[in-house]
Amino acid sequence: MRIILIIGAGRSASSLIHYLLSKSEKEDLHLIIGDLSLALAQKKTNNHPNATPIALDIFDENQRKEAIQKANIVISMLPAHLHIEVAKDCIVYKKHLVTASYVSDAMQELDALAKESNLIFMNEIGLDPGIDHMSAMKVIDEIHESGGKMLLFESFCGGLVAPESDTNLWNYKFTWAPRNVVLAGQGGAAKFIQEGTYKYIPYGNLFRRTEFLEVEGFGKFEAYSNRDSLKYRSVYGLDDVLTLYRGTIRRVGFSKAWNMFVQLGMTDDSYTMEDSEDMSYRQFANSFLPYHPTDSVEIKMRLILKIDQDDIMWDKLLELDLFNPKKKVGLQHATPAQILEKILTDSWALQPKDKDMIVMYHKFGYEINGEKEQIDSKMVCIGDDQTYTAMAKTVGLPVAMATLLILNGKITTPGVQLPIRKEVYLPILKELEEYDVVFKEQSMPYLGYNPDKDFS
Repeated sequence: MRIILIIGAGRSASSLIHYLLSKSEKEDLHLIIGDLSLALAQKKTNNHPNATPIALDIFDENQRKEAIQKANIVISMLPAHLHIEVAKDCIVYKKHLVTASYVSDAMQELDALAKESNLIFMNEIGLDPGIDHMSAMKVIDEIHESGGKMLLFESFCGGLVAPESDTNLWNYKFTWAPRNVVLAGQGGAAKFIQEGTYKYIPYGNLFRRTEFLEVEGFGKFEAYSNRDSLKYRSVYGLDDVLTLYRGTIRRVGFSKAWNMFVQLGMTDDSYTMEDSEDMSYRQFANSFLPYHPTDSVEIKMRLILKIDQDDIMWDKLLELDLFNPKKKVGLQHATPAQILEKILTDSWALQPKDKDMIVMYHKFGYEINGEKEQIDSKMVCIGDDQTYTAMAKTVGLPVAMATLLILNGKITTPGVQLPIRKEVYLPILKELEEYDVVFKEQSMPYLGYNPDKDFS
């Protein structure tokens, strides 16, 4: 049997494991599922005869190497910074590697060694990054092959709550790592290019500069800019494109409300707060407000944020129980961002019957035969339940499909890479449609950012 080692059995691994086990008889596969928690690995195998759960400590070098030696291919679902030791072992023992994470500098440095051994190190093959690359490259390649010249590429993606589970004023619940949501946009200005001009949005303004998007059947959304939209310009073959913008999707109104936390300083992760363990939610809120001998915390908050008590923004803050004097933070040496994450998790955790939703939206502007045209490509995926979430499906299924294609010799290009070649994206996008991950493409009039301009 062909052995697939899966390292990490967390939330994103559920659909990945289910897919590979469903193919295991036909494809002669045996899965070894390794996790620090043996109980979690056992739960994910579901007593399947073609799966073996093992306790695997990635920092135990002998244990890690022994597991990798036994495999034909390795899937690492670990946090991104932990892939590199696994990757080095894969070089030593001549094993292919698949991850859903961004290519780090350390991973890229293994490219020459991987090619020497004819090894495929497939990265960024999840949702974002992953499905975004594949669905974008499919249309970009089609435009180039038809003789078109790309003018504009915009790409948006968001993990949201499904409409039937949208039960709070923020129209949002945590469907993925809450910490990433709290820290979104930090670490430098967002940068992109519009109509040939480089643009920059500092963190303090990021959530007040949004784009609006309409998705048929699901209504209106907004998107704020990702930190670096230019990262994939050369990768996508778009060095001469006039507009390149990537953003994160939320429901309309979320960004304006989130900006309250940014302006107060509650998303700061650079310092710890004194006595955070015994601090109440109300004391946390008051920490960012000026002293006043008579005004309440609520009044001071409304004054500093310039919001009235009948403003929906105020209702959103009240809904979070932010002013509760009895609820304790309970975190030692916590940063403001960590405390905010704790408070939000109380209100935004998915409930047992809640479903999540992924929305992806691409815009392609191009010129062909002297005419300017546009294609909009949209995908909405709704999760089945709390195990097979939309996030788990869209992250895990492409990983699983790529793994099988590599094992079966359908993906052959060696080296450290992204899923931007036809041998990768065509079969995976086609198979994803069987799992309700479907892109609907629509021709649109091209306006760019100058709708009144005479393009003739």
